[in-house]
Amino acid sequence: MRVLVVEDDPDLGRAVVSGLQTVGFAVDAAGRIGDADLKVAVNTYDCLVVDRGLPDGDGLDLVRRLRAAGARTPVLMLTAMDAVPDRLAGFDGGADDYLVKPFVFEELAARVRALCRRAEQPRPPVSVVGDVEIDTARRRVRRAGVLLTLTVKEFAVLELLTARAGQVVPRADLIECCWDEMAEPMSNVVDAVIAQLRRKLGPPALIGTVRGVGFVIGADEAAGTP
Repeated sequence: MRVLVVEDDPDLGRAVVSGLQTVGFAVDAAGRIGDADLKVAVNTYDCLVVDRGLPDGDGLDLVRRLRAAGARTPVLMLTAMDAVPDRLAGFDGGADDYLVKPFVFEELAARVRALCRRAEQPRPPVSVVGDVEIDTARRRVRRAGVLLTLTVKEFAVLELLTARAGQVVPRADLIECCWDEMAEPMSNVVDAVIAQLRRKLGPPALIGTVRGVGFVIGADEAAGTP
């Protein structure tokens, strides 16, 4: 899941970005409405976390414009404006959720995760590919009943491949969904994570490579993969 955090307080912004990355999100950051406009125009996000009091205006104005343009991306307003009229204005302006500062990070992460799930196509809590079980709710992976230890990034890549089991997932889609804007599209970050996943999953090969396109998960599709 890819999230945009729009927050002008440098310390708070870094803390929110770092925290969300730690629990498995790819996160971009913007400190002004103008910066957020540019990022939303060129990237696809699963959720926006938006402050209201920004240097170049009210973050709610950004949300109103997005809704007027037909955007349905879930939005969480994260702000110190805690009066009831402020909250009502947030919801009336198109926000899906409203969290007041100061806040507990675990609650923020839970709310962001819930908004991202709301935007997704419904999926079963446990996906099965061959003898691999991916428990998305508990973030656990087992192969032939053996619990595997995956990094946050490895789990994110495996989760996306599994959601499209039997389909070729382009390298660009993996970059878009599992990394933030700092990832270099031409780098080998995807290949490195795929290699780690293959090693941890063990034989027989489950993840196949379609040269010049991307990757596919499934025992049949992976046949012949080195």
